[in-house]
Amino acid sequence: MTIVDAHHHVWDLSVRDQDWITGPELAPLRRDFGVGDLLPEARAAGVGRTVVVQTVTVPGETPELLALAERHELVAGVVGWTDLTRPDVAAELARLRELPGGRYLKGIRHQVQGEPDPGWLLRPDVRRGLTALEEAGLVHDLVVLPHQLPACVEAAARHPGLTFVLDHLGKPPIASGAREPWESAVRALAALPNTVCKLSGMVTEADHTRWTVEDLRPYAHTVLDAFGPARLMYGSDWPVCTLAASYGQVLDAARALTDPADRTRIFERTAVRVYGL
Repeated sequence: MTIVDAHHHVWDLSVRDQDWITGPELAPLRRDFGVGDLLPEARAAGVGRTVVVQTVTVPGETPELLALAERHELVAGVVGWTDLTRPDVAAELARLRELPGGRYLKGIRHQVQGEPDPGWLLRPDVRRGLTALEEAGLVHDLVVLPHQLPACVEAAARHPGLTFVLDHLGKPPIASGAREPWESAVRALAALPNTVCKLSGMVTEADHTRWTVEDLRPYAHTVLDAFGPARLMYGSDWPVCTLAASYGQVLDAARALTDPADRTRIFERTAVRVYGL
């Protein structure tokens, strides 16, 4: 098995600010993180391929990530960003694919978690963009908060030909130990066959300084039961994960939370299939 890390980020603050990195809690992230920093950690962990994911909603980032994938063998796929509400979104997706590294574009993500409208995904202009993703054969990564999951369910039901990938389990409140309404909503999403979930982002939703694998287990068990290993993929969420754990610790926790019989699918095959790596 060659492990695929289906979710990590990179940024260079001299190129572009990451305006979401604010306050003392996120201060350790206010530096550059590049593929060169990730590579030795990935090799030590047995990770052979990765998917790099957008962090900011600006047009310039996605071409940079595509060029990065063209240069680095480790990066096998890109989940970028484009404005799904633009009338010419289909043409923009085609343009991105013509750029250097364009063949690595596998999906598009929007920071829905920052949208004040919990039904943002259901707006007519957004739905037009989702249709364009489907027609382009791309997937849509969902970064949402629990209260936005019902709209995700409706959007996935309205677009059965588009694969929706839920990042970070939908950000359950692990630190508090609460399960509802997150669990009911995530199970409703998993009931739709065109949905997939990333086993990622858990350590940063837990208590950063005192989390244990047992704190994560109820949430991991929920998505394992709801989606099954064929629709679950591993992601480190590096370097954000370093707020609470090292790259290796995140991978070790994911191993501890999964059955050995399921690991080939969770740590490799699902990502390869869904993203066409």
